[in-house]
Amino acid sequence: MRHGLMALGLAATVAGPAGAYDGLVEKQSFTYPGAFTTVGGATIAQVKVGYETLGKLDAAGSNAILIPHFFSGTSHFAGRYKADDKAPGYWDALVGPGKPLDTDKYFLISVDSLCNINVKDGIAVTTGPASIDPGTGKPYGSHFPEVQIRDFVTVQKALLDKLGVKKLHAVMGASMGSMQSYEWAASYPSMVERLIAVIPSAQADAYTIERVRHWGDIVKLDPNWKHGDYYGGPEPLDGLTMAFKVLSLDTLAPEWGAAQFGRKWADPAKDPAKSPDNLYAVETGADAAALSRAKAADAGNFVCLVRANELFTVGGKDDLAEGLKTVKAKTLLLPSHNDHLLFADATRHVRDLLDAQGTKVEYHELDGPLGHVNGVVGMGQAAAIVQKFLAE
Repeated sequence: MRHGLMALGLAATVAGPAGAYDGLVEKQSFTYPGAFTTVGGATIAQVKVGYETLGKLDAAGSNAILIPHFFSGTSHFAGRYKADDKAPGYWDALVGPGKPLDTDKYFLISVDSLCNINVKDGIAVTTGPASIDPGTGKPYGSHFPEVQIRDFVTVQKALLDKLGVKKLHAVMGASMGSMQSYEWAASYPSMVERLIAVIPSAQADAYTIERVRHWGDIVKLDPNWKHGDYYGGPEPLDGLTMAFKVLSLDTLAPEWGAAQFGRKWADPAKDPAKSPDNLYAVETGADAAALSRAKAADAGNFVCLVRANELFTVGGKDDLAEGLKTVKAKTLLLPSHNDHLLFADATRHVRDLLDAQGTKVEYHELDGPLGHVNGVVGMGQAAAIVQKFLAE
């Protein structure tokens, strides 16, 4: 499941929920009209991103639900591209007629992020360091400007305008998708009616900034990184592989390790206590998953995306309460009870701030052994909650 479990590295060994949406989906592409100016004031000559839609937009343009994706995901949230695809999109269990994301009622849309790390898969469409700079005919590399979550939202807004979307019945995303969802609610309060933030973060605090920074720093330690200008030569595969190992463990909880591996040896005949070359099953599993993921990703886009996550704070305000002030949408918060990356305590604080300012807010914690990843592969447990919230 390249865009779901496989995108989360070690969690690839955990089976996802059964599929609910039976139809096929098509990747489409959108080119931003004219040159794109980033939040930081830099100019990108051409921005192109991929997107997928399910359902039909109503005449009023008001039944749309936007689903921004998580860090290592793409716009592939449900369905299959081909009938023989091994697995559907990551939230497939929630999508389809009669399901919470009902394709008979809602127009569902998701958009590939800028700097999407899956640029090598031949399906994702994105603009980032690996893209060709039309001014030079070569990959941007280190010359690609810094982009922020707000830039992702700006591109999405232009696409929604083109599609005729006037109102968002809801915006709903997990992890980095929740950042985009918060930003939508803060930037376009009159357009967003409901906000569903899953395994969420409304602001990268000091702890999160340093935690996430490690992912990018590990890549940069690879001699092949060459300050991001490695294109055309050896790629920093070792650094990116190690970064995926760290990222994957950061997104999982200890319960996952106990249930999945325990202290089993990788080779029953090779005791780890007898040689440093004898490994535990969890170690070989992590190595294989991370290497597979790294080969399918782009290091430059990865580092760019890490930086965008570090910079995020809702509404562009360093003060969280100030940033949330413009959020008027009815809000559903769904953190994971054992999230060791984006802690539930931080979401409780957001709940209290929204409640204090008079914004209607609901709070429920996701269960399961996967920590942060519960919000991607364990969302079936929240189906009734989401369905009720969208119907209110």
